[in-house]
Amino acid sequence: MDLLLILTYTAICVAIFKIFKIPLNKWSVPTAVLGGIVLIGGLVLTMNYNHPYSEIGRQYFVTTPIVPNVTGQVIEVPVKGNQLLQKGDVLFRLDPVPFQNKLDSLESRLVAVEADFVRAKELFKRAAGSKRDLDLATSKFDDLKAQVAQAMYQLEQTTVRAPAQGYATQVSLRPGMRAASLPLRPVMVFVSAEGHYLIGWFRQNSLLRLEKGNEAEVAFDGIPGMVFSGEIQMVVPAMAEGQIQPSGNLINVQGPQRPGRVPVLINITDPRFEEYAQRLPGGSYAQVAVYSDHFSHVAIMRKILLRMASWMNYLFPFH
Repeated sequence: MDLLLILTYTAICVAIFKIFKIPLNKWSVPTAVLGGIVLIGGLVLTMNYNHPYSEIGRQYFVTTPIVPNVTGQVIEVPVKGNQLLQKGDVLFRLDPVPFQNKLDSLESRLVAVEADFVRAKELFKRAAGSKRDLDLATSKFDDLKAQVAQAMYQLEQTTVRAPAQGYATQVSLRPGMRAASLPLRPVMVFVSAEGHYLIGWFRQNSLLRLEKGNEAEVAFDGIPGMVFSGEIQMVVPAMAEGQIQPSGNLINVQGPQRPGRVPVLINITDPRFEEYAQRLPGGSYAQVAVYSDHFSHVAIMRKILLRMASWMNYLFPFH
């Protein structure tokens, strides 16, 4: 964006030299160059600090890795990729036969164990049986009931359903494949319909000018020539470069060498954006500018530059 400002100043100088027929000599050219350095340098420094700009903005979305609770062979995948689903709609089914067989076996054993339990209970009431025999019969009966309940649960889990409203994307699961109950081996990716989150990644130098409620503008690469208004919804209070997790290693200076950028959540309030929101896929790229209350008269330059950058999105072969 600074390059656009330099090119603009250069174009203005060329026009002035041409219109007023100013001769190119050892005084006029250095004066124009020095004036540009002072003018553009001061303007850029003031603008960059007080009205931060990020060339890295992206729409993020939440996904749920679909992992079945039981392992089995896929027999049906009725869902279509990117089709809107409601919570509870069927994603795919596993072969229920092995789980049904196990349930039938346990239920048949439960009948016999229940009969023994009833018999032991009656004998104990008549003082013809010991308390120990009743306790053993009760324990076997309760244990088998729990196994039957678990088998019924596993049978139900052979039908995998949508966890929320949303859609499964890039569906490559097919009947005949084997789906395993392993957290590291999801068989489908489910995208929640809760919407997208626009994050602008700002340099840490601008942190004091990034406040909740500040005016913001967004220019998407996928919507050339348009700039949408919004505001800062949140300055996310954590960066990946400082993340640590419990381990056997201590933190040290050899960690991330780059300072990292501050993630800022932007809420687009422009009513025009509703027309384009459904056409922008998750992960869309954007440029983001934020306008603070400091040196507000300089903000007009940032707005002009952002719109120039937006129009340059039409030149994608050279962008």
